[in-house]
Amino acid sequence: MKRLILLYFILLFVSCKTDKISKIEVVKLIETTKSWNGAPLPEYAEGTPKVTILKITIPPKTTLKTHKHPEINAGVLLKGELTVISQNNDTLHLRTGDPIVELVNTWHYGKNEGTEPAEIIVFYAGVKDTPITIIKGENQDHN
Repeated sequence: MKRLILLYFILLFVSCKTDKISKIEVVKLIETTKSWNGAPLPEYAEGTPKVTILKITIPPKTTLKTHKHPEINAGVLLKGELTVISQNNDTLHLRTGDPIVELVNTWHYGKNEGTEPAEIIVFYAGVKDTPITIIKGENQDHN
């Protein structure tokens, strides 16, 4: 009888622990119709949809080239810190776990002023044959 009671408590403990582990959690990081500086997002372009997902690692003490995105995109900083500065000097400071809805058709750049790499996942919702990034002063597009 004692073994049966002990077995019952072990099974109860394991099932309680399993329920906690297998619980699905959904956290909305952001939902918006505006980019991080408050500018409204443009309407989606017509054409064949193209979704691109990039994982970008920016080394410490690195400044990205000034660029713009002709497509709506959003991301989440997975690791490190990142500062984004627009052509009007609007500034956004991101820390690990922060979401960003990027500027569209506005020149800006990012910089990692920290001591560890900044790692970000970015999702682009665009149109086939449209570049996702245009570097200022360069005549080449990065698809």
